Order: sequence, then structure tokens, then C-alpha cells
Amino acid sequence: MVNHGEAGEESLSPSTLKLYETQFFGFTPQTCMLRVYSAFQDCLNDILPVVEKVCVRQLAKGKPAGEEEQLQARARECTRKLQQFLVERFKQLSERMEVLLVPRCLSVPPNVLLPDDQLHRQYPADTQELLRLESSLADLQRAYEAEVCARQALLVELGEQKEVEKQLDGFLMWVRDFQAAWATEGNSNFCDSFRLVTDSVKKLQEAIGEVCKKAPL
Repeated sequence: MVNHGEAGEESLSPSTLKLYETQFFGFTPQTCMLRVYSAFQDCLNDILPVVEKVCVRQLAKGKPAGEEEQLQARARECTRKLQQFLVERFKQLSERMEVLLVPRCLSVPPNVLLPDDQLHRQYPADTQELLRLESSLADLQRAYEAEVCARQALLVELGEQKEVEKQLDGFLMWVRDFQAAWATEGNSNFCDSFRLVTDSVKKLQEAIGEVCKKAPL
């Protein structure tokens, strides 16, 4: 048995730790026994001083103060020896308890599985299959992230296209209004007139360019 008075390296070795029991119960069998041992020590530390005071008070009745101090010193020494004796005896008892409790009460039988492990028995899979599934899951995750990025880019582009379409609609509306006003004034064909205006504007721009070239700097 592992010494309960100290947490040695042996108590943490893989050979003594029951990992499946730890997963099943939520604690190791060694931890359970250690807590029982610690609880017994705490009880001794709480009870023995009280018993010591009661004994000293009863024995010191009617005796001088000097003898009462001697009784306290003797009682303290007796308490220490009694505590040491009880700790040693309980240590031996706890060793026997661990030998009986760990294999009979704190061990999981081979035919008992955790709920999470039931699926592994029903649907066994080797390591290669598990790695393949994990790789496929990672690929799907990357593909999903790429789709999300592409969708966001398409939404941005769609917003820009809607803005351009809005501007074009406004321009076409302005042209229709201008054409209607031109017809209302009784002018000739709008397209021919617009072509003449465009040619005149070009000629005016060319004339301005010639003037600018001939003008002294």
C-alpha cells in the first residue's frame, strides 16, 4: 500500500493509478483512501485536545496550581503518545481496508463500460479510420470557411452593382425628362439635335485648344 502520510511518486505512477476507475467514479481509489485517512486524522486533532482538557479539569479539582500545571504537561504528553498510537493503528487498518475495498468496491469490472465507451464497442473503428474522419472534418471546415468568405465578397460586389444600377437609372431618367422637355418646346428630333450639340461642343473645345496654344505665356 502507498504511504498515506505523504504523496510520493509511487502513488502517481501509471502502475498504481486506476485511470478507468478515475474516469468512472470521478476520483482515484488512492484518493478515496487518502481522504478517509485524512478525515480520521482531522477527527483526532479535534477530539483529543477536548478530551485532554476535560481530563485535566476533572483531575485538578481541589489540587494546588503547581500540580495542575504538572497534570497539564503529563496530559499533553499522554495525548501525544495516544495520537501517535492511534495513527499507527489506523494506518495498519487502512492498509487492510484498501486491500479489500479497492478490488471489490473501487474497481470497474472488465464487462462494465462508461456510457461514452458504449458507442466504441457497438461501432469499433481503428486508428486509421479515426484519422481519416478527422482529416475529412478539417477539409469540410476549411471548405465552409472559404464559402463564407466567397459569400461575403459576393455580397460586397452585389452592393456595388446596385449602387451603379441606381446611378444609371437616374441618368436614364434625366435623359427621358430632357427628351420630353425638348419635344414639348417643339424642337426637331432629339437624337439629331443632341448629335449636333455634341459636334458643336467638340468644335468649341478644339477652338479653345487652338487659342490656348497661340496665346502668349
